[in-house]
Amino acid sequence: MIKHAERLAGIDARLADVVRKAATFLDFDLLVVEGLRDEARQRELVARGASRTLKSKHLVGRAVDLAPILDGQLRWDWPLFPRINEAMRRAAADLGVRLVWGGDWRTFRDGPHWELA
Repeated sequence: MIKHAERLAGIDARLADVVRKAATFLDFDLLVVEGLRDEARQRELVARGASRTLKSKHLVGRAVDLAPILDGQLRWDWPLFPRINEAMRRAAADLGVRLVWGGDWRTFRDGPHWELA
C-alpha cells in the first residue's frame, strides 16, 4: 500500500507507475515523502544539508523520495532501503523504465531517493 499517494501528482507518469508497481512487491507499506518540489523547498533542503544541489530532478517531476512504514511506523533503517530499491528496479524493468537510486551514489548516499535516468 502507498501512503500519501497524492504526492505522486506532478511527477513523470512513468516514475509514478514504477512506484505503484514496486509497492505491490513489498511486504510493508511505502510512504511517498516527496515528489515534485518548488525552488523554495529545494533551497530549504540545501540550506539544511538534506540536499546538495539546486538542480534536483524533484524540481521537474523526475524524482521521488520514498520511505518504509512497518507496523504503522515510519522507519529510516538503512537495510530497508535496498529492499525498496530491489522492488523499484524490478518494477522499472517490468515497465521498461531506467532508474537511478540515490543509495548508489558515492559522495552523498540518499537511500530514500529514486529518479529517472
